Amino acid sequence: METEIHVPVGSPIIRKFPIFVDEHNVTPGAMKLIQELRPAWDISLVKTKLFTDGTTNKLVGCFVEEHPEDVVLVRVYGNKTELIVDRDNELKSFQVLHANGCAPRLYCIFQNGICYEFMQGEALGTQDVRDPVLLRLIATEMARIHSIHAHNGCVPKPNLWIKMRKYFSLVSTEFTDQAANARIQQEVPSKEVLEQEMAWMKEHLSQLGSPVVLCHNDLLCKNIIYNAKEGHVRFIDYEYSSYNYQAFDIGNHFNEFAGMSELDYSLYPSREIQLEWLHTYLQAYKHFTKKGGEVTERELKTLYVQVNKFALASHFFWGFWALIQAKYSTIDFDFLGYAALRFNQYFKTKPAAMALKTPE
Repeated sequence: METEIHVPVGSPIIRKFPIFVDEHNVTPGAMKLIQELRPAWDISLVKTKLFTDGTTNKLVGCFVEEHPEDVVLVRVYGNKTELIVDRDNELKSFQVLHANGCAPRLYCIFQNGICYEFMQGEALGTQDVRDPVLLRLIATEMARIHSIHAHNGCVPKPNLWIKMRKYFSLVSTEFTDQAANARIQQEVPSKEVLEQEMAWMKEHLSQLGSPVVLCHNDLLCKNIIYNAKEGHVRFIDYEYSSYNYQAFDIGNHFNEFAGMSELDYSLYPSREIQLEWLHTYLQAYKHFTKKGGEVTERELKTLYVQVNKFALASHFFWGFWALIQAKYSTIDFDFLGYAALRFNQYFKTKPAAMALKTPE
């Protein structure tokens, strides 16, 4: 499969434990896993910290006071998330990124989740991603990931259209008059309109010539960890990683400047900020792919146009994702309201994005 990620030969075997962790009461299951992973720890002294930022899963950190730097993260998959996340692909991405120094260690998988190493540092917020120093670190780290070859010699194909079509088919039943959720009829564009836009996007965006690379695909602020001591950033959470268009990953990140719990699209980066980001990115990408040379004005402008057009696809992708979450998730978040905001933003920004012309 050309969309498949291939794990490097010689990668460590992932340990598997037949343990189920209750997402509503994580601690007992987490302790069973800790006994397997850290047999030297006194289980009565293990402390836990619940992380609340996730909108897909439950995440708890386990540690003992004498080794505060060694935190084992236990992530329990949310209800029905296998519908939206390819778990096999996630594990492969984790292994590939770890082998290339971009991800933490993956300790094990269990029946309904994974355990992995905690990355030291601070998760970023909407103000941090526009900080000139951090912005350059983020652009460079994304270029590093985009230059990783994990396709076993095949020419990789983007997974965007397959995934979007799958998401759409999962929610298409919600658009009928008999559907339980009346808000969908009121707040979300009709099924016909969404299908039409999806077909138009596929036709138009596929022709922009954006390279297909290994992408993170979900680079929201909280998925970027800044380690001030080491002076670097790393990305976490690879649930949506796949082969995709380079411009989608960047456009998606620019959309995330607006935040998530309280979307504010006035925070979308200005042309000036974008050009600085993209220049740093292209310089780093040329370095990592050993394609040297200076970044030309034409390359910069072409990428700027591609990114702002692919930002449209990102609104659609997460709009569909949120509709699925609204149907199945047990997490307390207004997913339907979020979907409506993403589709609205798509229609609002489409005319300006489409008016952009790639330099001849």
